[in-house]
Amino acid sequence: MINSRSFWVTGASNGLGLALVERMLEEGHRVAASGKESAALDALAARYGSQLLRLPWQLHEEQQVTHACQQICHAWCSLDGLVINTGTSDYLADDTGDSELFEAIVSTNQLAGEHCLNKALPLLAKGTSPQVMALFNRYSALQLHAPTQVTAGWNNLPQWMREQHKALTDQGIVLTIVGPQSLKVPVTPAQAIPEAWTPQSVAEELLRRWPQGEPELVLETLDLSSLWPLTR
Repeated sequence: MINSRSFWVTGASNGLGLALVERMLEEGHRVAASGKESAALDALAARYGSQLLRLPWQLHEEQQVTHACQQICHAWCSLDGLVINTGTSDYLADDTGDSELFEAIVSTNQLAGEHCLNKALPLLAKGTSPQVMALFNRYSALQLHAPTQVTAGWNNLPQWMREQHKALTDQGIVLTIVGPQSLKVPVTPAQAIPEAWTPQSVAEELLRRWPQGEPELVLETLDLSSLWPLTR
């Protein structure tokens, strides 16, 4: 990415989401960040000023997503890229029990992902070479409710994203899904070996490959908590 563009990154308070925001800002882009309050985001805001737009982070609530999109529209009128960081634990309630943890991560991220994509479409339609990148870890990519049945959009967020591909393509929007290899919907016959990724190395690699607009990328990591810290 050479020319300055406008991006919205969700789950941006730490880990991979924060690293993407920082890298985009370093490259001169305008970035809208949805993330809980954090000293790191505060430091970026002090350094980059109006280049960084802070947005609501409770994106599992439809009204908050509407408000976020209104702020983007007011600031930039359009959006070139949307990064839906579905691995985040930002949306977990403080009293979420250990036995409910993974289901809560999946269900709240599914709400956030669907709300963000649907509400951002008018902004993306006005963007330059618009693209959506949806990031998953092995928890947010889980299939709930009927794990033994065929994977479908209603029980698996990566599959729901895949089902949006045609509608997005018809609007000139590229969709890239990034996540662990799925046994039910394999991306490649090659075995994906987990690597010692850091938030910074993943951010650099994803932005390097962004212009290629690949439909799916496999990301297997040795340290899940580094890319998606658990915050409760």
